[in-house]
Amino acid sequence: MLITDDFLPVPVPESLDATYLVPIAGLPKVSPKTAVERLTGRLAEPVHGLARQMLDSPLMSVDTRPIGEFPELPPDLLTAFGATEAQLARLAAATHLVVVQAEYRPGWPPAHEWAARAVAAAIAETVDGDVVDVFGLQFLDPAAALRSLPDEQGRIRLVDWVLVPYSSDADGLWFTTKGLRRFGLLELQAQGVPDHLTRAWGAVMTGAARRLLRDWTEGLAGEEVPAFVQLPVLATVTGHDIAVAYGNPEQHGATAPVLLRLELDPATDPDADSFLSLNPPPGHPGPAGRYFAAACATLFNGIQPDVRYARPGDAMSRAIATARAGLGDIRARFLAGQLPTETQLVVKYGLPGDEGPEFVWAGVTSWESPERIVGASASDANSDPSVRIGAPVVVAATDVVDWALLDGTGVIEGGWTQAVLDAGEPPTAD
Repeated sequence: MLITDDFLPVPVPESLDATYLVPIAGLPKVSPKTAVERLTGRLAEPVHGLARQMLDSPLMSVDTRPIGEFPELPPDLLTAFGATEAQLARLAAATHLVVVQAEYRPGWPPAHEWAARAVAAAIAETVDGDVVDVFGLQFLDPAAALRSLPDEQGRIRLVDWVLVPYSSDADGLWFTTKGLRRFGLLELQAQGVPDHLTRAWGAVMTGAARRLLRDWTEGLAGEEVPAFVQLPVLATVTGHDIAVAYGNPEQHGATAPVLLRLELDPATDPDADSFLSLNPPPGHPGPAGRYFAAACATLFNGIQPDVRYARPGDAMSRAIATARAGLGDIRARFLAGQLPTETQLVVKYGLPGDEGPEFVWAGVTSWESPERIVGASASDANSDPSVRIGAPVVVAATDVVDWALLDGTGVIEGGWTQAVLDAGEPPTAD
């Protein structure tokens, strides 16, 4: 269904629920209330108080049941969403499941999710166990579950709550989100995405989810839950949306926005999900994939999102030597606050890979020691699954092969290796 007006009415569910499991061997030795009390001083308010209040209300239940009473959790899907062999082994050895369930009205804060995850993580800590997020079919270690909850300013990383899986079909890649229904919003989808935009478009989808979720929760801000929320048909997505969704608002904030047209794609099967489809804006010529590629180029201006591997070349060697020679000066300017306003310092460094070093970018957040750079990854790595867009990284200065200053127009200083690539020399970095 295509809505041609300025806004698209999206239905609002009457209530939302969350379910988390804690696999254990034997029975828990600590009550849920005691486990939550142990988080005092470690869990920010209002989440800590919210978890305690919901434990004392009919909105939350915590039950321990023999594991045989439940359908088997599919190990193949758990593995696809990141389960480790150790986590699967602990699940196989479990005799019971602690089941934490909560219900709440749509709106912000999503009390059902925050409280249920907090209680489950608190219980898992007491048994040195894991949390299973039933909605996302994901294992979470207790520390990761607690880190995903709001900080003192109420901020979260949306990537801790919303996944972006994809699959391939004849027209390209089909991307969906998995997690927006936690908040009552329909999941997003995009079809016909070019194969080479795997990581970049996943980040764009996450940024779009952040922007639309903000509009969604604003539409639910009244005392009464409405039957529909009006979302803009033309959604604006910026680099700042992506950066905030990954928990790094200083990253990519100066890039130009892109427009995506929202279209409701209702399910014909009552057991299937409806989607909000992301399409090019009206009047865009050519296939959707061409627009998606242009959108990625705009939002990631100055940093190529695709991975390339090292090959020897004189021009590239000179470029790396030039970049390394300037590290001391750029660090001094960074520490002195002498970089131009609204710019971001990024470094390119090497990761070991089966096909040779893989080079990725990271935004610099701290550089107190000359030998050690602290930052946030600006791209996903093939060779290291822990290096994801927005993830914290520590970079040895000896591994740095390039650096650059970015503003809204792209690279304004540095980027010597990228200049070699743009000139058609043998590729060595992304």
